[in-house]
Amino acid sequence: MKKVYTCFCTDNIHEGHINILNEAKKYGEVVVGVLDDAASVRFNHFPTISLDERVAMIKALPQVDQVLIQDRIFYDEVIEKLHPDYVIHGDNWKSGALKSIRDNVEGLLSAYGGRIIDVPYTHNDNIRRQDARIREKLMMPEYRRKRLRQLLQIQPLVKAIEVHSGLTGLIAEKTVVPRDGGLDQFDAMWISSLCDSTAKGKPDIELVDMSSRFRTIDDVMEVTTKPIIFDGDTGGLSEHFGYTVRSLERMGVSAVIIEDKKGLKRNSLFGTEAEQVQDSIENFSAKIKAGKKAQLTDDFMIIARIESLILERGMEDALERARAFTAAGADGIMIHSRKKDPDEILAFADAFRKEDKDTPLVVVPTSFNSITEEELAAHGINIVIYANQLTRSAFPAMEETAKEILTNHRAMESEKRLMSIKSILTLIEEL
Repeated sequence: MKKVYTCFCTDNIHEGHINILNEAKKYGEVVVGVLDDAASVRFNHFPTISLDERVAMIKALPQVDQVLIQDRIFYDEVIEKLHPDYVIHGDNWKSGALKSIRDNVEGLLSAYGGRIIDVPYTHNDNIRRQDARIREKLMMPEYRRKRLRQLLQIQPLVKAIEVHSGLTGLIAEKTVVPRDGGLDQFDAMWISSLCDSTAKGKPDIELVDMSSRFRTIDDVMEVTTKPIIFDGDTGGLSEHFGYTVRSLERMGVSAVIIEDKKGLKRNSLFGTEAEQVQDSIENFSAKIKAGKKAQLTDDFMIIARIESLILERGMEDALERARAFTAAGADGIMIHSRKKDPDEILAFADAFRKEDKDTPLVVVPTSFNSITEEELAAHGINIVIYANQLTRSAFPAMEETAKEILTNHRAMESEKRLMSIKSILTLIEEL
C-alpha cells in the first residue's frame, strides 16, 4: 500500500483537517506528523494543550493509520525515514512564508518520484469561529502571562521586538520569514518606555504616567497573542512598585524589567554624559522584594536591569549586584552596555554563568548590534530585546514622505515607497 504523509500543527480538529485526511485516505496508508512544542512555536503557533493530548487527538481519528512526532518545521528527516509516496497539505502553502516548506518538500520528493497533493484550503464561518476561539484563548491573561516562562523552557533564546501600538503589535505578531531550514519570527513583544513616550511626543523621563502606558498595553493585547515584556523604568517607589506588579499581572503581562537607578530617569545610552544616579544594592533589593511580595501568581517575572557597565562602575560591581538582586528574588538579570562591541556584555555573561546556570539573562543589543543571536546564546543569554528599531525605522520614513509631498505639491512621487492600504488592512482581522 502506498504511504501518504501530512503534518498538523493544531490544538483542535475541524472540517478542514478532516477534508485533508479523507483525501489522503484515497491514496493509501495515512501517516500524520504532530509538530512538537518547540517546532509549533517556530511555526508561529503556541500550543494550548500538551503534546501528548495533541497526539491522542490525532490517533483517535478513524482515517489515521500512524502518528509520529515531527520536531522540525521542514520535512527532511520525516521524508528520509518514511519515503512517503505522497505528501498532502492545504494549498495555503503555495504562497507566502509557507511556500519555502512546500519547495523543500517538492525537492525531497522529486529525488525518488514522490509527489505533492495540494488540497483546496477550507474556508467557512465554522472554521473561522474555531480558529477565533483558540486565538481568544491565547489572548486571555491566564494563558498569555505564563508564556514567557514556557518559551524559556522550550527554546534556547527568546527574541522580543519593541511595539508601541496595536499596528506595531500586529507586525511583531505576524512577521514570519524562512531561515535555515525553518521559519523565524519574534517570540515576544517589548513595550518600551522610550518608544511609548516618543509615540506620544514626550521626553523619555518617566513623564508618561502608568495609566497611559497601560492603555498602550491594552491596545497591543487586544490584537495579539504573544507575551509582553514591560519596560518599568526605575519601578518608582518601592511602596508603589507592588501596585504596578499587581496591575501588570492582572492584565496578562509576562514580565517587567526595572533598572537600578533613582531620581529623574534619563535614557541609559547617555551614560555618564547625563547625570544619572545608581540606586544602592540595599534599596533596589528591597524594591524587588516588594514586587515579589505583591505578586499573586508564579507566572509573572520581575527582571532586574543592572546599569553598572553603562555608568562605568566596573564588572565586579555589576556581578555583585546580579548576585544580590537574584538573592532578593529577581527572576532574571538584564545587563546593559552602550559600547559598540559586545565584549563587556559577553564577559559579564560568562562570569555570571560560572556562578549561576539557571537565572535568565537578558540583553538589548542596540549599541553592540553586530553580534548575532547565536553568538549571544552561546554565552548563556536567554532573551534578546530589539528595543527601539521599529520606532527608529518609522520616523525617517514618515519624515521623508512628508518632505516629498511638500516638495512636489502632490503624493504621487512618494507612492513608490509606500505600502498599499490593502496590504496594511490584511494585517487587521475582522470579526
